[in-house]
This record gives sequence, structure tokens and C-alpha cells, in this order.
Amino acid sequence: MCVALIGGMDRLKHHYLEEAKRMNVTLKVFTKLEKNVEKRIGKVDGVIIFTNKVSHELKDTLKKLKIECPCILCHSCGVSSLRKCLESLQKQYSPQPNNNSQMKYIISTENYDISS
Repeated sequence: MCVALIGGMDRLKHHYLEEAKRMNVTLKVFTKLEKNVEKRIGKVDGVIIFTNKVSHELKDTLKKLKIECPCILCHSCGVSSLRKCLESLQKQYSPQPNNNSQMKYIISTENYDISS
């Protein structure tokens, strides 16, 4: 599973990545506005936005994107908050066997409005 983390603190970036790795999640961390952030986010299975620590520029850039995956808005930006958000996203991925004995994932594909 690949998740984009928007916001947070630079000094915790390493801890965010460690926690995601421990939970078998690939994490793309954007603590501030970077060049071509919309391309760098790419195709992800979920987005977590730490609303307390996100720049206005980055929020404006995100408004322009059409996020077609689960999106979690979280006010706090600690590692334990990230853990809870990742657990919530992982619960949405429940494997269901189909006729071909392959695993199919049921994903919520609602569009979330992050403009507020």
C-alpha cells in the first residue's frame, strides 16, 4: 500500500518513514511545498493530511488535485497520529477472494473535498 502524507514536521520525517515501514506501507512525505508536488504524489492508495502543519501554498496546490482515494484529515502531526491514520486506511483494504483465487481489494473511492 502506498500513502501520501501531506504536512507534518520536517524533524519527524524520518520517524514517519520508520513507522510506515514497520506497518508495511510505502510513504511519500511532503512536509512543505516542493517542485512538481502534484506529479510526485502520483498514484497512491490513500492520503493523510496533517492540517495543523501544512502550508497555505501546499493546501492550495492540493485543492487543484482530484484525489480519488481515501483521504484522512488529522489535526495533530505526531507519529502516533500517523499510526492511527495508517491503521484506519489499512482497515479499508480487506482482501476478498474471487473465483480465480486471487486477492481483490475493496477500496472506498469517494472524492474528498479538502478545500474547507
